[in-house]
Amino acid sequence: MTDAAALLASKRPDLSRARINRRYAAEKRFRLYGLIAIGAAMLMLAILLSTIVAKGYSAFLQTHIALDVTFDQSVIDPEGTRNPQTLARADYRGISREAVRDTFPEVTGRRDTRNLYKLFSTDLEFEVMRMVLADPALIGTTKRVWVKSAADIDMLSKGYINRDLPQADRRVNDQALGWYDKLDAEGRVSRLFNTTFFTTADSREPEQAGILGALVGSALTLLVTLVIVFPVGVSAAVYLEEFAPKNKWTDLIEVNINNLAAVPSIVFGLLGLAVFLNFFGLPRSAPLVGGLVLALMTLPTIIIAGRSALKAVPPSIREAALGVGASHMQTVTHHVLPLAMPGMLTGTIIGMAQALGETAPLLMIGMVAFIVDIPGSITDAATVLPVQIYLWADAPERAFVERTSAAILVLLAFLIAMNLAAILLRKKFERRW
Repeated sequence: MTDAAALLASKRPDLSRARINRRYAAEKRFRLYGLIAIGAAMLMLAILLSTIVAKGYSAFLQTHIALDVTFDQSVIDPEGTRNPQTLARADYRGISREAVRDTFPEVTGRRDTRNLYKLFSTDLEFEVMRMVLADPALIGTTKRVWVKSAADIDMLSKGYINRDLPQADRRVNDQALGWYDKLDAEGRVSRLFNTTFFTTADSREPEQAGILGALVGSALTLLVTLVIVFPVGVSAAVYLEEFAPKNKWTDLIEVNINNLAAVPSIVFGLLGLAVFLNFFGLPRSAPLVGGLVLALMTLPTIIIAGRSALKAVPPSIREAALGVGASHMQTVTHHVLPLAMPGMLTGTIIGMAQALGETAPLLMIGMVAFIVDIPGSITDAATVLPVQIYLWADAPERAFVERTSAAILVLLAFLIAMNLAAILLRKKFERRW
């Protein structure tokens, strides 16, 4: 018996060492699985971003063609008054088309001339008009100016149209290819920064389409959302955490708030359609209604974040304030709330970033409409950036594909900026106890 006990005692260190080694091996495998999961997620994110960038970066450049335009004073301002109203009524179509014909004097047939005009954007005459209105000194001179090409020529210049395909399979025929090659050989073709993408609203023509209207609509919608959701969310969080009695009614409210945070966003769109549009009769496709719907959607998230920030304030702060004679209200407003405000602001910014990327609830209230004007107030018809992306993604023209990806890049930039602001705000003002 003594020998068996001694043998068992001699083997115990080996058994313990084996168990320890198995535990260490399991920890290493678990750590490896975690690294693999993180690596796979990063790889998929990199593939997604690289695909969007590869498709969208070219939208920030637009093919332009140089034209020698004669700003004939007898056509633009025969009386020489330089009156903006007179300048705006001039025959800029004739001026611009004459410049196109002078560039290709060998093109004489009526049909060929019409096809020649299709090399340029349909906005050509308005481009010339804007040049004159911006600089009346051009009147009476001949100057080489750069104007936007048509969307198909832009796609050809960027290599998205295969020149080797048969003419029937190309959107640019052989005749237009010859004209383009002539312009390119003369140095009249260049890709310049696409300012139109950031300075105009939506358009049926890809080369004229921009995101300014959607950006302004998003800003107005988020402004309405912030004005509503921040004071209401903070007030609700303070009341529920600091003043509300703990009973079945407050428990029911808390459960409903948590449930509302998980409700699909399209349900809030249906609610906005039924209440704000059909019952109250508010204007359809307006930032006012969009902001109200997004406020309802983000309110539970902000209340939950606000309550978490209040809970993070140590009880000793409250006890110290009460100990020196402060009332409950003074304790909350003068001590607890200022310390919890950074966390509340962080939660609000994250909630607003979530609202910025929402599409489904806004589709239900009519913000999917085609809007060519830039909204001037919260009651004007408008669209938002996610909905603009949705509309462009459904467009048949190849040029809208790159603009869709470019708009996604702009939206991602705004979302990253908002989340970065939340992180910096938390790091700057957060107190560690």
